[in-house]
Amino acid sequence: MTRMQQQLALVLELDRLKSVLRRTRVKSAQGRAENSAEHSWHVAMMALLMEEHANQPVDIGRVLKMLLMHDMVEIDAGDTFVYDSVASAQQEEKELAAAERLFAILPQEQGEELFALWREFEAAQSADAQFAKALDRLIPMLLNYHNQGQSWLEHGVTRQQALTVNRRIDDGSHALWDYAQQMIEHATQQGWLKA
Repeated sequence: MTRMQQQLALVLELDRLKSVLRRTRVKSAQGRAENSAEHSWHVAMMALLMEEHANQPVDIGRVLKMLLMHDMVEIDAGDTFVYDSVASAQQEEKELAAAERLFAILPQEQGEELFALWREFEAAQSADAQFAKALDRLIPMLLNYHNQGQSWLEHGVTRQQALTVNRRIDDGSHALWDYAQQMIEHATQQGWLKA
């Protein structure tokens, strides 16, 4: 295959991400589950809008690349509910295998470059990755909150779980973590999160 054919092969494979359904419902059409492709686009747009709230200066181009491809592994591994600690522990191995398969579709140097960026996002050690991870955690909270706690209620999520799982938002943005904590407290008062 030519370089372009390899790249187009991954583009076509990525279409499958539109069929991976998440637990979060879209706000604009209550009752319909969000898919992973929509989530990736939405969180990338959030990065463009919220860059000024990062704890440290970030390279927004790198952040956008991370966010646009971070969940492509769900094509093979599926989506895991972030509050399901047992499934989350098993997900890492499935996602790594998926990443190895998907990035291998590309021309070697391009696949290796993007695979390294994906691993950087997963490790969440750099300022770019920490900010990207913060946004990735915040956006489902926003949707849940504005859908009156829909998936929190459906899965019996507690206030403490919401605080523990989402605390890494603070690594990327203190301002957004302050906002997230306010949502958690209000959601608890409303009964959307168990006290």
